[in-house]
This record gives sequence, C-alpha cells and structure tokens, in this order.
Amino acid sequence: MDDASLRVSDADREQAVAALREHLLAGRLTLAEFSERVEAALTARVGGELARVQEDLPAAASAAGSRRKPARLTAAVFGRAVRRGRLRLRGRAVAASVFGDLDFDLREATIDHPETEVTVLAAFGNADVYVPEGVNVDVGGITVFGHHRDWGRDAGRPDAPTVHVRVLGLAGTVDVWRVPQDMQGSSYSDIFRQLEDRQRELPA
Repeated sequence: MDDASLRVSDADREQAVAALREHLLAGRLTLAEFSERVEAALTARVGGELARVQEDLPAAASAAGSRRKPARLTAAVFGRAVRRGRLRLRGRAVAASVFGDLDFDLREATIDHPETEVTVLAAFGNADVYVPEGVNVDVGGITVFGHHRDWGRDAGRPDAPTVHVRVLGLAGTVDVWRVPQDMQGSSYSDIFRQLEDRQRELPA
C-alpha cells in the first residue's frame, strides 16, 4: 500500500507542526503561511495530506534566518502609515502613532524567534495591529484616556510562535485584530466590520 494513503497519528501531526515552526523561524514561511499549514497538518488524515504541507520546503530547516533588514520602528506622525508585506521581525519592534493612524500588518511577516515583543505607542493617535488567527497573541499594557482591545478568536496553539503586544497609550486607541484565513484578502475596513459582527454574536 502506498504510504500516502496510510492514516497518520497524532505524533505524526505534531512532528509536522514542529518542522513547520522551524521553517517559520528560518524565514521560509510567513506567519499567515505557518498558520494555514498548521491547520492543514492538524486536520490531515493520511500521509499524502500531511506531506503536502511541506512539499515545497527542504527536508531540514536551516538555523539561518532571513537576511532582510529587520523592521525595528514603524511610525505614523501627523498622518497615516501602513506597514505590511514580508516584514522581518527580530526579538523586538516598536510601532508608534502620534496624532496619526497606523496600520501595522504582521500577517506576512517572518520572525527569527519563538517569542516576539511589539511595543505599540499611541499618543493622540490610533494604531491597528493585524496577526493571523492561529498565532499566539498576548495583549497587555496601559492606556490613559483611550483604550486597547483585541478582536477575533484566540486560536493559538502550544507549537505556534507568540507575539507579545505591549501597549502604552495616551488619549489613543490600539486594536489588535486576529484575522481568520477566510478574511486574508479582505480590506482593513472589511476586517473591522466582520470581526466586530462576529464579536457581537458571541454569548455574553
């Protein structure tokens, strides 16, 4: 019988997820790609389905990370700024909005470490941070005359990387959006609306 048709075990799935995590840390996968492939690995029933999540990746992940210059500071000052695409995050990054509006989109980011800290500063401004659903997100901090909130389903997993969002706000607003796979092509305004609608549907 072909190995591709054999049923896989929980241990097989966990091994695949661990390999995907190494490829993520090596810069071969973005956070969104990692989240999508982990979901496929955890629902795989036979060897062929499990193999497909790694078919375009080398057999062993290299310890070397991406050579792309890391995104250390992103800021919107008296205006609007959008930072997205294949950003490289190292251990720490800062996103600031001062009398401005900032969209800091981490869905296509690559990371070098299992835990990354993003400090969000909002002074008389607004900052929105986007992460793919399935990545662990820890939101904390303090705001004075403002708010910080997180939206979406907390579907983090033990083998997933963790993004710590630390908020310091003064008369500012910070929102962290966990974006499901079915919203990946949506505009930011569509993400706001759909996640707000889903949040209202949850039991009190």
